[in-house]
This record gives sequence, structure tokens and C-alpha cells, in this order.
Amino acid sequence: MQTQQEQLQGEMTVSVISHRVPRIPPLEPGDHLTRHEFERRYEAMPGVKKAELIEGVVYMPSPVRFEQYGSPHADLITWLGVYRAATPGVRVGDNSTIRLDLENEPQPDAMMIVEPALGGQARIDEEGYLVGGPELVVEVAASTVSIARNTKLRVYRRNSIREYIIWRVDDQAIDWFVLHQGQYEPLQPTSAGLLQSKQFPGLWLAPDALLRFDLAGVLQTVQQGLASPEHTAFVAQFRQKAAPPS
Repeated sequence: MQTQQEQLQGEMTVSVISHRVPRIPPLEPGDHLTRHEFERRYEAMPGVKKAELIEGVVYMPSPVRFEQYGSPHADLITWLGVYRAATPGVRVGDNSTIRLDLENEPQPDAMMIVEPALGGQARIDEEGYLVGGPELVVEVAASTVSIARNTKLRVYRRNSIREYIIWRVDDQAIDWFVLHQGQYEPLQPTSAGLLQSKQFPGLWLAPDALLRFDLAGVLQTVQQGLASPEHTAFVAQFRQKAAPPS
């Protein structure tokens, strides 16, 4: 028979075990998770700055290099920011998580949306996350080119993201895809070599200037786009939608 002391020790042991809080496993690259479990683990790791769920698989990028990512990313955000400043009704996001579907929660390098109240296809949920495909997504890709041009491209196409830009830094190339009848088609440059958005009139890009990090040339081109009749008409549409009923 157990002594009173042995019984007390056993009760204490059971009590400790029953009140132990389960540990949330850390995110690991290559994990196969549901979106709910991905978010649970991501939120428990505040030190992690970027993780993505693509087709149910966790991707976590390596440390960021200045030439291959930091500097190109800054130039793209500046380009989009200048357009946003002159275009009421659009918003720009930097490394923001998107809840696309049950197996995909990417965190693209940049994006631009039309305000939901003005007819944008994405919305912001009660937790502050973007839900649904933005009108434009941009990725800066060096070591991640294969993912950007294959798996992510299929995911973005399936979720009706209207335009998708990839800056392939090591390849010195810009891919700009436009969704047409359910497929991505390359955006064709103008006779002057410019790329002009179909979704956002006036969002013009001089790819050669961007590739040689000539930010002044990039901004000069987008200013030309902002002065175009197409951009003026685009802004007028938003103002008409935003105007209170008479």
C-alpha cells in the first residue's frame, strides 16, 4: 500500500502535468500546414519578419541582401508610392500578408489595390488582413525566381490577381503579366519601350531605367503617365464613385 506521502507526491505530479500549456511548434521551411495552423505558428514567432504559405507549404526566405533585394525593393515602393500620391482611391502595401485561400497566404514584396469601397476586388477583414486578390502584386526575386515564376504565378492567376510583376534581379529582367481570359499574358511594351499598366492607367514604367537603378528616370516616366488623359479619367471615375448622392 502507498503511504500518505507517496499518494500526495503522485497527486502533485498529476496536477503539474494536467496544467502544462502545450507548446506551439515553430514554423519550419517545408512544413505542410493549413492556413489556420500557419497563422497560429506565425503569430507565436514575433521575431520572424516574413513567412509565406504557398500551396500548403511554408516558405521562409533567407537573410536579405542589399543588392539583390533591399535596394530594388525600395525603388519599387517609391515608384508605386508616387503613383498612389497622385491617385486617390488606390493604396499600396509593403510585405503585407494576403489571405487568398485555404492553402495560400503569401506576403508579396509590394502590392496595390483599389479601395474596397470604390470597387476593389480585395477587402480588409476585421483582423486587418487583406482578403482576396489585389489588383497588382510585385515580387523581387533573386534566389526565389523559380517559385515566383511558377508556383506563385499559378496561385496568383487562380486568385484573379489582375497584374503580376516580377523583378528578376540576377537575370536583369522585368516580367509584367496581365490576366486575360484566365491566363497571364506578358504586357507588351510601347514603341518607346515603356510598360503601361492596363489595370492602373498612368502607372508607367521605364524598365531599362529600373534595371540600372536610375530612380530619377523611373520617376520621370511615371510622372508622364500621371499627366496622361487616361490617368485623369481614371481619377475622375473614383471621385464620381466617392461623391455622396445628390
